[in-house]
Amino acid sequence: MLILTLDNHNHLQLADILSDDGWVVACLCAAWCGSCREYFANFTALAQRHPQVQFAWIDIEDQADLVGDLDVDNFPTLLIQRGDIVTFLGPVEMDLRLAERILQAQMAKSTEELQAEAGSSDERRQWQQEGNLLRRLRDN
Repeated sequence: MLILTLDNHNHLQLADILSDDGWVVACLCAAWCGSCREYFANFTALAQRHPQVQFAWIDIEDQADLVGDLDVDNFPTLLIQRGDIVTFLGPVEMDLRLAERILQAQMAKSTEELQAEAGSSDERRQWQQEGNLLRRLRDN
Protein backbone atom coordinates (compact mmCIF):
# COMPACT_ATOMS: atom_id res chain seq x y z
CA MET A 1 0.00 0.00 0.00
CA LEU A 2 1.62 3.23 -1.16
CA ILE A 3 -0.68 5.64 0.64
CA LEU A 4 -2.54 4.96 3.84
CA THR A 5 -5.86 6.79 3.87
CA LEU A 6 -6.30 7.44 7.54
CA ASP A 7 -9.56 6.28 9.06
CA ASN A 8 -10.71 5.39 12.54
CA HIS A 9 -9.43 1.81 12.16
CA ASN A 10 -5.79 2.34 11.16
CA HIS A 11 -4.50 5.00 13.57
CA LEU A 12 -2.35 2.41 15.35
CA GLN A 13 -0.60 1.41 12.11
CA LEU A 14 0.65 4.97 11.67
CA ALA A 15 1.50 5.28 15.37
CA ASP A 16 3.59 2.08 15.16
CA ILE A 17 5.64 3.44 12.25
CA LEU A 18 6.32 6.67 14.11
CA SER A 19 7.07 4.80 17.35
CA ASP A 20 9.78 2.90 15.47
CA ASP A 21 11.41 6.22 14.46
CA GLY A 22 10.03 5.87 10.94
CA TRP A 23 9.25 8.62 8.48
CA VAL A 24 5.67 9.65 7.72
CA VAL A 25 4.55 12.17 5.15
CA ALA A 26 0.93 13.15 5.66
CA CYS A 27 -1.13 15.25 3.31
CA LEU A 28 -3.76 17.16 5.25
CA CYS A 29 -6.64 17.72 2.90
CA ALA A 30 -10.40 17.89 2.51
CA ALA A 31 -12.62 15.82 0.24
CA TRP A 32 -14.36 18.93 -1.12
CA CYS A 33 -11.06 20.57 -2.13
CA GLY A 34 -10.35 20.43 -5.86
CA SER A 35 -6.66 21.22 -5.30
CA CYS A 36 -6.38 18.25 -2.94
CA ARG A 37 -7.97 15.92 -5.48
CA GLU A 38 -5.51 17.19 -8.11
CA TYR A 39 -2.57 16.87 -5.72
CA PHE A 40 -3.32 13.21 -5.00
CA ALA A 41 -1.59 12.17 -8.26
CA ASN A 42 1.57 14.05 -7.24
CA PHE A 43 1.39 12.64 -3.73
CA THR A 44 1.11 9.13 -5.17
CA ALA A 45 4.13 9.74 -7.41
CA LEU A 46 6.10 10.96 -4.40
CA ALA A 47 5.13 7.82 -2.49
CA GLN A 48 6.28 5.65 -5.41
CA ARG A 49 9.69 7.36 -5.35
CA HIS A 50 10.13 6.86 -1.59
CA PRO A 51 8.91 3.37 -0.64
CA GLN A 52 10.87 3.53 2.65
CA VAL A 53 8.49 6.27 3.86
CA GLN A 54 4.87 5.81 4.93
CA PHE A 55 2.57 8.25 3.16
CA ALA A 56 -0.79 9.09 4.69
CA TRP A 57 -3.77 10.95 3.33
CA ILE A 58 -5.70 12.63 6.15
CA ASP A 59 -9.05 14.27 5.48
CA ILE A 60 -9.16 16.94 8.16
CA GLU A 61 -12.96 16.82 8.30
CA ASP A 62 -13.29 13.02 8.47
CA GLN A 63 -10.51 12.95 11.06
CA ALA A 64 -11.54 16.10 12.94
CA ASP A 65 -11.06 14.38 16.32
CA LEU A 66 -7.47 13.55 15.41
CA VAL A 67 -6.61 16.85 13.75
CA GLY A 68 -8.27 18.86 16.52
CA ASP A 69 -7.26 22.49 16.57
CA LEU A 70 -4.33 22.09 14.19
CA ASP A 71 -4.41 25.19 12.01
CA VAL A 72 -4.47 24.22 8.33
CA ASP A 73 -4.32 27.51 6.43
CA ASN A 74 -4.26 26.21 2.89
CA PHE A 75 -4.45 23.02 0.85
CA PRO A 76 -2.56 20.87 0.26
CA THR A 77 -0.66 20.95 3.54
CA LEU A 78 2.15 18.48 4.20
CA LEU A 79 3.21 17.23 7.59
CA ILE A 80 6.55 15.43 7.61
CA GLN A 81 7.53 13.62 10.77
CA ARG A 82 10.25 11.22 11.85
CA GLY A 83 9.49 9.42 15.07
CA ASP A 84 8.47 12.07 17.58
CA ILE A 85 9.91 15.03 15.62
CA VAL A 86 7.79 17.10 13.25
CA THR A 87 10.27 18.25 10.62
CA PHE A 88 7.92 20.17 8.33
CA LEU A 89 4.36 21.44 8.54
CA GLY A 90 2.95 23.78 5.95
CA PRO A 91 1.15 24.29 2.68
CA VAL A 92 2.96 23.29 -0.50
CA GLU A 93 2.63 24.20 -4.14
CA MET A 94 1.10 21.66 -6.48
CA ASP A 95 4.56 20.96 -7.96
CA LEU A 96 5.80 17.46 -7.08
CA ARG A 97 9.43 18.57 -7.30
CA LEU A 98 9.01 21.03 -4.45
CA ALA A 99 7.54 18.39 -2.11
CA GLU A 100 10.31 16.01 -3.06
CA ARG A 101 13.01 18.58 -2.33
CA ILE A 102 11.46 19.31 1.06
CA LEU A 103 11.30 15.59 1.90
CA GLN A 104 14.83 14.86 0.72
CA ALA A 105 16.22 17.82 2.66
CA GLN A 106 14.58 16.55 5.85
CA MET A 107 15.68 12.94 5.34
CA ALA A 108 19.29 14.03 4.79
CA LYS A 109 19.51 15.43 8.33
CA SER A 110 20.75 13.51 11.33
CA THR A 111 18.55 12.95 14.38
CA GLU A 112 20.59 15.56 16.24
CA GLU A 113 20.02 18.12 13.48
CA LEU A 114 16.30 17.38 13.43
CA GLN A 115 16.06 17.73 17.21
CA ALA A 116 17.98 21.02 17.15
CA GLU A 117 15.73 22.41 14.42
CA ALA A 118 12.58 21.28 16.24
CA GLY A 119 13.32 23.80 18.98
CA SER A 120 14.94 26.49 16.86
CA SER A 121 11.96 28.83 16.43
CA ASP A 122 8.53 29.54 17.86
CA GLU A 123 6.95 28.12 14.71
CA ARG A 124 8.87 24.83 14.91
CA ARG A 125 8.19 24.49 18.65
CA GLN A 126 4.51 24.97 17.84
CA TRP A 127 4.74 22.19 15.23
CA GLN A 128 5.99 19.85 17.96
CA GLN A 129 3.07 20.70 20.21
CA GLU A 130 0.20 21.00 17.74
CA GLY A 131 1.29 18.96 14.74
CA ASN A 132 2.82 15.87 16.30
CA LEU A 133 0.92 12.96 14.74
CA LEU A 134 2.40 10.40 17.10
CA ARG A 135 1.04 12.22 20.14
CA ARG A 136 -2.31 12.87 18.49
CA LEU A 137 -2.63 9.21 17.48
CA ARG A 138 -1.76 8.01 20.98
CA ASP A 139 -4.16 10.46 22.64
CA ASN A 140 -7.05 9.81 20.29
